[in-house]
Amino acid sequence: MFLTPTQRPRGPFSSLSRRLATLALGAMVLAAPLAAHAAATKGPDTVADTAAQVMDAVVNISTSQTVAAQRSVPTPQLPPGSPFEEFFDEFFKRRQQQDENGGERPRKVSSLGSGFVIDASGLVVTNNHVIADADEIYVNFNDGSKLKAELVGRDTKVDLALLRVKPDASKPLKAVKFGNSDALRVGDWVMAVGNPFGLGGTLTVGVISARNRDINAGPYDNFLQTDAAINRGNSGGPLFNMDGDVIGINTAIISPSGGSIGIGFAVPSNTAIPVVQQLRDFGETRRGWIGVRIQQVTDDIAESLSLGKARGALVGGLTDDGPAAKAGIKAGDVIVAFDGKEVKDMRSLPIVVADTAVDKEVDVVVIRKGKQETLRLKVGRLEESEKVEQAALEKKAPEAAKPATTKLMGLDLSEITADLRTKFKLKDEIKGVMITGVDSGSAAADKGIKPGLVILEVNQEAVSTPQDIQKRLEALKKDGRKSALLMVSDPNGQVQFTAMPID
Repeated sequence: MFLTPTQRPRGPFSSLSRRLATLALGAMVLAAPLAAHAAATKGPDTVADTAAQVMDAVVNISTSQTVAAQRSVPTPQLPPGSPFEEFFDEFFKRRQQQDENGGERPRKVSSLGSGFVIDASGLVVTNNHVIADADEIYVNFNDGSKLKAELVGRDTKVDLALLRVKPDASKPLKAVKFGNSDALRVGDWVMAVGNPFGLGGTLTVGVISARNRDINAGPYDNFLQTDAAINRGNSGGPLFNMDGDVIGINTAIISPSGGSIGIGFAVPSNTAIPVVQQLRDFGETRRGWIGVRIQQVTDDIAESLSLGKARGALVGGLTDDGPAAKAGIKAGDVIVAFDGKEVKDMRSLPIVVADTAVDKEVDVVVIRKGKQETLRLKVGRLEESEKVEQAALEKKAPEAAKPATTKLMGLDLSEITADLRTKFKLKDEIKGVMITGVDSGSAAADKGIKPGLVILEVNQEAVSTPQDIQKRLEALKKDGRKSALLMVSDPNGQVQFTAMPID
């Protein structure tokens, strides 16, 4: 019992009693946050109630695919007069007759995955790779029932697919809803439900290990990483938060054996929601597109452009008559904000552009020659322009005899002559300084610079002779710069930026 002032004893032990009371009070103050921390770190006591709410909405996806029979082994070539010639001719003749009579028939292969119902009317979400190339798709429910599914639409870039089944009107399906994946923090508890190894509905629990993971699976990688066990067959299944909302779609794992080692990846719900909605409304995706080719802003590029720190996405090229070109964006601009959202690095720009509505007018903030400018841009549609974007422009320039050159930064530089233009198949409209040689082991070689490329600009100023480049480098040295930003073009006109050390 703690003593109030009126209850304190008198005498020689009063001081000791007060000290003991103070220590006891301090212990209580310390114990409260420690108890709260212990309760938070041990995780939920049970997820049974949440699991009971969602398990019936998680389904097994089974597919079948007809695979053409392999053709017979061709008759081996034997030397004329070989004693085995007659035997082989007879054997392979019989095999050919069997094939013609249907001896080798096409066969069916099957696969298993997971999915979940998002609408009681019969809409099911899964991974595209679960149903890719399938001839037939079936959805198997927790109660043992099975329905044939039709494909509503798919998105290969985010690896999602939307299916539709027709349930019995007297037996509505159990559905789950998407949650807000942006609200997740590293360390939050999650549970994965799916069909690992064909065992049937299985639940595992873990935490969010990391966010915004890029595993080079596609152009819009933004995965959640979790240590909740995800195995073969879990693909397409949901990752739930503790409220029973879907905050991710289990898609990939890193594993040398194919089993879980605690490194699984899920498409965030906030990435999936607009994709699923577009598939539902249109049967296809309608992503934003602005028509730029971008590259990462490295520390040395940031220094050469006086950006202070590496940030944004550097525009290396533009699609003719694309939205960015029409808005006045130029090669060499660094995009630092798009539609009010910060562009932290190269990878974040395609994601924010893709999520922007087609035909929406947005503000784009760029850094151009050290100054910030805001341009107005009307977003186009990616799917309508992919053929233009996929032009193959990366051809290796053939080796050429080196003419009289000027050597700078480990490069042999020459003015563009008619012979060089012919030798390197250089387009007529490309003007600048030709690179005819690169020193092995130089910084230029390490950065992928090759003979046949043309330097168009040095620190965003056009050059036409090696002497122009030398003057620009000397001026940069006087300004205390350690590197120069080169704009280089390949023979087809595809440009990129490279920061080169001046010394």
